[in-house]
Amino acid sequence: MEQAKMVNREHIERMVFTFYRKVLKDELVGPFFIAKLGDDIESDYWKPHIDLLVNFWSSMILQDNSYFGNPMRPHFFIGELSHGVFKQWLKLFFETVDEVFIPKLGAEFKERSEMIAGNFMRNLRVPME
Repeated sequence: MEQAKMVNREHIERMVFTFYRKVLKDELVGPFFIAKLGDDIESDYWKPHIDLLVNFWSSMILQDNSYFGNPMRPHFFIGELSHGVFKQWLKLFFETVDEVFIPKLGAEFKERSEMIAGNFMRNLRVPME
């Protein structure tokens, strides 16, 4: 896969799909998503979630105002999240960003994701390991 030299909605969608395909295969992070959405990323359960995340990242990076909602709220009902789960989520996310975007573009995704993960861990009261 050639790295994108610009960020647009199509590239964000590719990043989100690529990332969640990895997540579904991951033994630590995958079970949280499989429990809520199943293991078929093409299913009717996953489609709205993928669209929501494409809108979320488009709003974050492109500032296109396509995301409306509270990203924190659903995470209160996921189950027992740990610091290790967030670390693994970030590891998979960073790998995916590096695959999809050139480093200069990927840096913003990485910075934002670290900030978001930190906020989530604080708000969800995830103990530090």
